[in-house]
Amino acid sequence: MNSFVLDGETFGRLVKGGADHLGANRKIVNDLNVFPIPDGDTGDNMYMTVKAGADAAGDLNDLGEVAEKIAHASLLGARGNSGVILSRMFAGIAKGFAGKAFATLPEVADALELGVKESYGAVAVPTEGTMLTVFRDAVRVFGEHKNESAEDCYGKFIEELYASLDRTPDLLACLKEAGVVDSGGAGLSYIAEGIRKAFRGEEIEGGEHNAAVHTVDISSFTEDSELQFGYCTEFLLRLQNAKVGDVETFSVDPLISYLHKNGESVVAFRDGTVFKVHVHTMTPGVILNEMQKYGEFLTVKIENMMLQHHEANIENRFKKAKKHKPVGTLAVCTGDGLKQSFLDLGTDFVLEGGQCMNPSVEAFVLAFDEVGADKIFVFPNNGNVVLTAKQAATLYDKAEIIVIPTKTVGEGYCALSMFDPSLSAEEITEEMTAIASEVRTGLISRAVRDANQSGVSVHTGEYLGFIHDDILCASDKKTDAVITLAEKMNAGKCDVLLVLCGKDATEEEANEVYERLSAAYRRTEVIMMNAGMPVYDFTLVIQ
Repeated sequence: MNSFVLDGETFGRLVKGGADHLGANRKIVNDLNVFPIPDGDTGDNMYMTVKAGADAAGDLNDLGEVAEKIAHASLLGARGNSGVILSRMFAGIAKGFAGKAFATLPEVADALELGVKESYGAVAVPTEGTMLTVFRDAVRVFGEHKNESAEDCYGKFIEELYASLDRTPDLLACLKEAGVVDSGGAGLSYIAEGIRKAFRGEEIEGGEHNAAVHTVDISSFTEDSELQFGYCTEFLLRLQNAKVGDVETFSVDPLISYLHKNGESVVAFRDGTVFKVHVHTMTPGVILNEMQKYGEFLTVKIENMMLQHHEANIENRFKKAKKHKPVGTLAVCTGDGLKQSFLDLGTDFVLEGGQCMNPSVEAFVLAFDEVGADKIFVFPNNGNVVLTAKQAATLYDKAEIIVIPTKTVGEGYCALSMFDPSLSAEEITEEMTAIASEVRTGLISRAVRDANQSGVSVHTGEYLGFIHDDILCASDKKTDAVITLAEKMNAGKCDVLLVLCGKDATEEEANEVYERLSAAYRRTEVIMMNAGMPVYDFTLVIQ
């Protein structure tokens, strides 16, 4: 009889091992990009998701409680499609462990099966050959060996995980054409290996040193500045029996009411004996002093909101009056020029994010508060952000959240330029979706490896012109690639051609593009915008 049992402390330690191992190798996962351009972010998204869960595990020994903490935190920290799917795997596993102080190997197998079911349910149309398939195949083998030793069972699990990963190109033509395996499945393999290392007590190189470094421009708040927006204050408070009497029966409702009376943009909830808080306040010290009456702090973070924040453009939050309205809009994009353009269209709030910097579920929830409306229309403007926005919508109960599944900034920009809040929610949704479907967005970016895709031979260092997953042209010269892409998109048949200039496009290049496009398409109005986006040197938008 197999005597293995899994408790909460061990589960938390194993998940941390998985997070650390992925963190140390996430660039490898990022580079498993179907497209040969520097926009891979699957490793980053999965790492930040699983790390959020691992950090929340705590030191409890009850398996059900620890699993629930990991699932909840990974959901809030989820980024991108791969991150959301990974968080749903943890959610299913938590369902299997609910009410259990520990689990036997067969019970672990049952929980993993629920993880498969929950993750498949996270996407409307599951695609085989992705991390979903890899996880399902490995879990099936785990179940077949659940009566063996834990070492042997898990060894078979990892063996099948790798075998399934190697099969992904046979299930997805785009992977075979690009000569790569599925990046999400690869991310799972690093998590799984990290779990095995932690189980064996082996040392794991941590991933924290690989985390993206976000610098703060302190020059934007000088010795003569006046504090206008207050401080973004976040903390985890461990409730203490010595202070509240009985933590189990203590209600945090009065604490939440206090936060609302003394701050703004409050997101506060209890997770076991931990009270998690996000609040904007002019006096964080007053808030912290009050909260310390009920427990002790585990973590505290305070940021001056007049400085640039890594998750969202805080300044944008105050460019419009904070007045509650029936209908509001939220758009996701990056690049100072592009963000300002969305605001100029009347967008209520711009959440910074996009390719290589997908916003988390929690960032969306906080942004919904900033919009302040009964109905909020969300424009994700990136195919890898749509699922995150939809997941965040399920967690928000202060407004009706309607996600318009825009997959490019071009689709979002054109749709919002025609936004009419006087229409019904159904009419707005239908109209915005229809407008977005008619938009074609072409992108220019530099190749980071040789490739042969969509019938186009690409060499490292060349500039690619593409729409969605179709490479249309490649050229040594950036501006030549723009002109060829415009021709491939039939720019001469449209009335307006919007050209977004990325942060790596020079003024000289922008001027050349304008002159050549204007000369080639005299009946088409060419509009240039200094968008400042990373990754994409130029973006062509045609409706």
